[in-house]
Amino acid sequence: MRRRYLLGAGLAIVVAGMAQSAVAQGEIKIGEINSYSLLPAFTEPYRKGWQLALEEVNAAGGINGKKLVVVSKDDGGKPADAQTAANELVSSEKVVMLTGTFLSNIGLAVSDFANQKKVFFLAAEPLTDAITWSKGNRYTFRLRPSNYMQAAMLVEEAAKLPAKRWATIAPNYEYGQSAVAVFKKLMSEKRPDIQWVDEQWPPQGKIDAGPVVQAVAAANPEAILNVTFGADLVKFVREGNTRGLFKNRAVVSFLTGEPEYLDPLKEETPEGWIVTGYPWYDIKTPEHDKFAKAYQAKFNDYPRLGSIVGYQTIKAAAAILAKANSDDPEKMIAAARGLSMPSPFGEITFRAIDHQSTLGAFVGKTAVKDGKGIMVDSVYRKGENYLPSDAEVLKMRPKD
Repeated sequence: MRRRYLLGAGLAIVVAGMAQSAVAQGEIKIGEINSYSLLPAFTEPYRKGWQLALEEVNAAGGINGKKLVVVSKDDGGKPADAQTAANELVSSEKVVMLTGTFLSNIGLAVSDFANQKKVFFLAAEPLTDAITWSKGNRYTFRLRPSNYMQAAMLVEEAAKLPAKRWATIAPNYEYGQSAVAVFKKLMSEKRPDIQWVDEQWPPQGKIDAGPVVQAVAAANPEAILNVTFGADLVKFVREGNTRGLFKNRAVVSFLTGEPEYLDPLKEETPEGWIVTGYPWYDIKTPEHDKFAKAYQAKFNDYPRLGSIVGYQTIKAAAAILAKANSDDPEKMIAAARGLSMPSPFGEITFRAIDHQSTLGAFVGKTAVKDGKGIMVDSVYRKGENYLPSDAEVLKMRPKD
């Protein structure tokens, strides 16, 4: 009886082990990291976007027949916490790929981790040019159009303005510093007559808008470049409106046309700013209509730009994994280089030379309609038309 019991128990353990092995063999896990608790206005729509994409990927058969699983972690807006999360995802959760991140300094921290640990990393949102150029590495790819790309799109319009005296305001960390530097470079190349008369560098998330607006006004610029976003943008706009800073002055602004940042401004939205953004209500293409209808059906809400980024991040991850048909990082790199795929904005490609995707952005102007901020006169700018030449990239990017 005892022998029969031991044999039965042993068989049960073997069967359980086989079942666990089958589950492990029947799924592919990827890790996702973002600043959910710090920046919910963007990251909550972003999470909904990737959840929709994940549902679609698995409904279509997963990754070569295997279920795609996303294990998500919150970095709290701290680079060290993001690296800790990345390490836990790789070592404990056994993910085959890392995705996500929002803030540029966090994206760079996870990119450095990926390079050291030889883990594939698909950066979703961080915009710093360093992530694909000066600090680029073979394991890191980036989805969103970079600071360079968005600056080039904005400069195309800004250079037409008669304004010669310019001031800048940007958060004092990697993203803001990168955005200002590249805008000034590209703008000065097109308009050598430009004078840069003032720079304001408030700490991210802690702007003291009164003194900032006062300092910019004292410099008496004819135009302003704004790179603030989120709660800082609301405070800057409110104080600028109160003090008349924007009266008879042109303003060019990164990201302000995104619903995440326009919606909180409501009727306070300044009119006529030249911005990049996402006028989801005006995009009339089959690809976007399909996405928007699916998103609204699932969440009973309209999409934000974060929704697009989250959705396309998982779609891109799935396309890379399907083509590689392997969890080997080197095979994923080979699969991702030059890979083209559909998106709600049309076909995009991950460039082989710098791992930057050609996802574009909409450029237009701010306006107010029915007490709400919107984008008008918007045009989609394809990302591939706003990137430097291969020769320029080779000068900026380390060999890998």
